Amino acid sequence: MKNQKQAYIYAGIAVILWGTAATAMKTALQSYSFLQLLFWSSATALIALGILVVVRKKHRELAALPPKAFVRSAVYGAINPFFYYIILFNAYALLPAQEAQALNYTWPIMLSLLAVPLLGQKISLKNLLAVGISFIGVLIIATGGNLISLSFSNFEGVLFGLGSAVVWALFWIFNIKDKREELIKLFLNFGFGFIYILIAVSLYSEIVYISSKALFSAIYVGLFEMGITFVIWSIALKKSYSAAKVGNLVYLVPFLSLVVIYFVLDEPILFPTIIGLFLIVGGLIFDKISLRHLGLKKK
Repeated sequence: MKNQKQAYIYAGIAVILWGTAATAMKTALQSYSFLQLLFWSSATALIALGILVVVRKKHRELAALPPKAFVRSAVYGAINPFFYYIILFNAYALLPAQEAQALNYTWPIMLSLLAVPLLGQKISLKNLLAVGISFIGVLIIATGGNLISLSFSNFEGVLFGLGSAVVWALFWIFNIKDKREELIKLFLNFGFGFIYILIAVSLYSEIVYISSKALFSAIYVGLFEMGITFVIWSIALKKSYSAAKVGNLVYLVPFLSLVVIYFVLDEPILFPTIIGLFLIVGGLIFDKISLRHLGLKKK
C-alpha cells in the first residue's frame, strides 16, 4: 500500500543506519582482521535475514525455487558478500574511515560506466563530464588535496576503495536481471557467501571473540550495513509513489557518515575530504543517477 509519509520514515531510518556503518566497520577492524570481521558480520546478516524469511512467510516461496535459482545465488554470493566485503574491509583497514567511505560511494559512477558494455547503454558527453567531476573528487581525497604531485596517502587502500565500488556496480548490474523477490535473493546470496567465508576463515584466519565491543561492532555491521537496512530500504521504495522522492535521500549518507566518524572515532575531517565528497556527489547529481540505478542501495 502506497504511503509517502511512511516511505520517508523508512528511507530516513535506512539513511541513518547506513550513515553509521562506516564507523562500525572501522571500530571492528581495530580488533578483528578483515576475514574475522567478515565471518561475524555475515553470520549475523544471514541469521537476521533467515528470521525475516520465516516471519514474512517467504520460506515456502524459497523452497519452491528451481535449482538454477540456487546456482545463480551460488555465483552471486561469491561476489556479494564474499569478494565485495573482503575488498571493502581492506579499504577501511588501510585508510581513514572518511576516505574509504567516500571512495566506495563512487559505485554509481562505476555503474554508469559499466552499463555501457554490459547493458548496451550509450554514454553521452554529459555522462562523461559527470564522471570527470566525480573522479576529480576521488583524486582530491586520495591525494589529500595534493593534485599536482599526485602523492597518494595510501595507494593500496585507494585501489581497494575504488575496487569495492567496481565490484558493487558489477553486482548491481547482475541484480537488475534477477527478478526474484529481494529478501529471498539476499538470504540465498548470504547463505552461499557465508560458506565461502567460512572456508576462507578456516584456511587463512581463525574465529575469535576478542571483546564485547569488537563483537558488538561486527554484529552492528552485519545487521545494518549488510542485512536489515536493505529490507527497510526496499519497503521505503514500495511505499513511495515515486522512487526518486526517497532515492535522492541516499545522497545524505556520506555526509551523515562524516559527522558520525568525527564524533565517535575522533577522526578529524580533512578539508580535501569534504571538497572531494561534494564533487563526487555533485557528479552523481549532475548525471541524475537516482533510483533508476540505485534501486536497493546505498552509500
